[in-house]
Amino acid sequence: MPVILHLETSTSVCSVALSVDGQLISDRISFDGPSHAVLLAPFVDEILCNMRALDMHPDAIAVSCGPGSYTGLRIGVSMAKGLCYGWGVPLITINTLELLTYSALKTTTLDESSLLCPMIDARRMEVYSAIFDQQLQCVRPIAADIVDDETYLPWLENYPILFFGNGADKCRMHITQPNAQFVADIVPKANEMIELAEKAFLKGQFVDTAYFEPFYLKDFVATVPRNKVL
Repeated sequence: MPVILHLETSTSVCSVALSVDGQLISDRISFDGPSHAVLLAPFVDEILCNMRALDMHPDAIAVSCGPGSYTGLRIGVSMAKGLCYGWGVPLITINTLELLTYSALKTTTLDESSLLCPMIDARRMEVYSAIFDQQLQCVRPIAADIVDDETYLPWLENYPILFFGNGADKCRMHITQPNAQFVADIVPKANEMIELAEKAFLKGQFVDTAYFEPFYLKDFVATVPRNKVL
């Protein structure tokens, strides 16, 4: 019955959640960001107070690992590492794009053939994205995409694709193919990390707390040609 503390700070949303055996016990969230430096520690303290009141000890800490904001990820991962060292528990990392896709699958009705494209805003017309199927399998790896009329055309010619995330709105003007669909208000949140973190815990999928570094947007170099359909 694992007790897992979840931290999500990859975008302007700041959130913390506590789960036991895959069930949400309590959470805190703010959409008024970016304010991670101010809010994350009090949120964690409140959750830990709840945990102590229930006589619980965390079995693992889960944190979003990006791609995402450099500052937000540094704050979240630093807090997660400190908690891991303090409690002597392992660290679980959750990819932000996978988390967004999981959230979209829970809230959106899709055709059987539809793919999903989460987008994290970078700058100008650039986004960091991947393409997933509905089993959360990554069918096109993470890439830094400069979005224009042809960026996703090879995929859109063959599949309906749902675009979402904080980078999707600015792409609507360019992604106008009939197979393109957009949905708003899909953001990464700690309370939706639970199932992904629980699966990782049960499989023993932990990272080296000492050497782990998050997936900063500024460090990413695209490696997938835009016209390559895998």
